[in-house]
Amino acid sequence: MGYEMTSNNEKTFEVACPDCGAMLKIDAATGLLVSHTPAPRKRMFEDLETAAKAMREQDERKESIFRQSIDAEKNKADLLEKKFAEALRKAKDAPEGKPLRDFDLD
Repeated sequence: MGYEMTSNNEKTFEVACPDCGAMLKIDAATGLLVSHTPAPRKRMFEDLETAAKAMREQDERKESIFRQSIDAEKNKADLLEKKFAEALRKAKDAPEGKPLRDFDLD
């Protein structure tokens, strides 16, 4: 991080964006962005075969997530039925009488 003196004695400093690596020049007095130099783009893959392999792996992950969501949806009815049965059991075990409300306790 270096300070630069401009022609009218205003201080500016450069900061590298921790997310994308771009260089940001900021005016110290106002805190405003003076200029932005984007980070050089990196090549994602060295060759076409590596890119194709990554796409296949991504498709397999998506398919796996999709299958898991279908299984969860199939089991949802069973889960709701078990929760309902548990709530019904608790309601039967609860003492009879008028249920207390918050304002009854005052």
